[in-house]
Amino acid sequence: MSSSRTGRPPVQRAPRRPAGPRPPRENPVGRLYMRVRRAWDRPLTAYYLILGGSLLITVLGLVMVYSASQITALQLSLPGSYFFRKQFFAAVLGGLLLLAASRMPSKLHRALAYPMLLGSVFLMILVQVPGIGVAVNGNQNWISVGGPFQLQPSEFGKLALVLWGADLLARKQDKRLLAQWKHMLVPLVPVAFMLLGLIMLGGDMGTAIILTAILFGLLWLAGAPTRLFGGVLAVALTIGFILIKTSPNRMARLSCLGATEPQSGPVDCWQAVHGIYALASGGLFGSGLGASVEKWGQLPEAHTDFIFAITGEELGLAGTLSVLALFAALGYAGIRVAGRTEDPFVRYAAGGVTTWITAQAVINIGAVLGLLPIAGVPLPLFSYGGSALLPTMFAIGLLIAFAREDPAARAALAMRQPRFGRKRAAVRGSAGAAGPRRWNTMRRRASAARSSGER
Repeated sequence: MSSSRTGRPPVQRAPRRPAGPRPPRENPVGRLYMRVRRAWDRPLTAYYLILGGSLLITVLGLVMVYSASQITALQLSLPGSYFFRKQFFAAVLGGLLLLAASRMPSKLHRALAYPMLLGSVFLMILVQVPGIGVAVNGNQNWISVGGPFQLQPSEFGKLALVLWGADLLARKQDKRLLAQWKHMLVPLVPVAFMLLGLIMLGGDMGTAIILTAILFGLLWLAGAPTRLFGGVLAVALTIGFILIKTSPNRMARLSCLGATEPQSGPVDCWQAVHGIYALASGGLFGSGLGASVEKWGQLPEAHTDFIFAITGEELGLAGTLSVLALFAALGYAGIRVAGRTEDPFVRYAAGGVTTWITAQAVINIGAVLGLLPIAGVPLPLFSYGGSALLPTMFAIGLLIAFAREDPAARAALAMRQPRFGRKRAAVRGSAGAAGPRRWNTMRRRASAARSSGER
């Protein structure tokens, strides 16, 4: 046995192991995607999207109303902040309505359906009474409530149709009557057509289109068969075609689609073309807040129907895409609330509100972009107008209340520890027993309370 020079036996070294395949490194993009997906699937995602998205749209709308309305107010010999102060007052009042609606139970929402419908019909009839109704831009859809304040009852008719239609369909579904086409249509469609008739007496076809979209949204959620759905759609399109064909003003708006010059033949497309000019001059990041050129008398209704064009001119493509992203998030959250509930009233009401806000935003932005005819409807939560802001914020409160009523969201809210109000001794309990709970623990416990639709 060989030995080393020191007389000690040689050290036996372990044989080298063959280098095996290294474990693959985790892709940072995939890890980020999984984290975003887990956060997106949390029970309170819809709640935060509705609350945060609506508040951001409202605050940004106040800023843009102040910027877009200054020149118009000065041209009318009014203070520069005149329209902003009225809009801010309406936003504060609408915030109170949002808070009240978000804290109401569904039973109280359903109890308000019939009084709101009757009140809206009564006010729409008063609009047509001489001496009470007020005409604005050729449409008589307003009621003067004293001083500079006016009320547009048709805006509250949207909310009334959503609540009343949702309550009606929910009660019929509980009795299993929606399988019969007569119960599907009556009295929902006749009442909706009555509201449409009262609105069209004042000449406001834009609001009538939004009400029609709400009606189709409710029928779609109720599971109307294709033939029935197509029949109602055919009747509505026929009536709309007749109303457009018999009105020179509406035909002129339709002929301005794709116009690039203010005077396209015999039709004046000044507003549509200057809206495109405002968007085109904004570039990527805009000319700066308050630096719009088109609001100096070139673009009519700069702070109401065409405020999106001023947003594109002052904040650029980045600003307009941010507004579109906020509305997309709001629409997704509304669809998620409607799709994950087992309460038929919540499903119909959430779907109706989402259809209302999404359709109105698409019609307004499409008109500014020159893709749709100018319908004269404001951008929800964004444009100037208290009559449009108040019912819309109440409808947002409905969505927040429905998002809170989800079983998984309710469990997540119940497990939260209040940051203040507890004694420090309880927090310093032995071995940290009263310490704050981790989200993973809360999520595991909340999973037991999730509904069948919650993933």
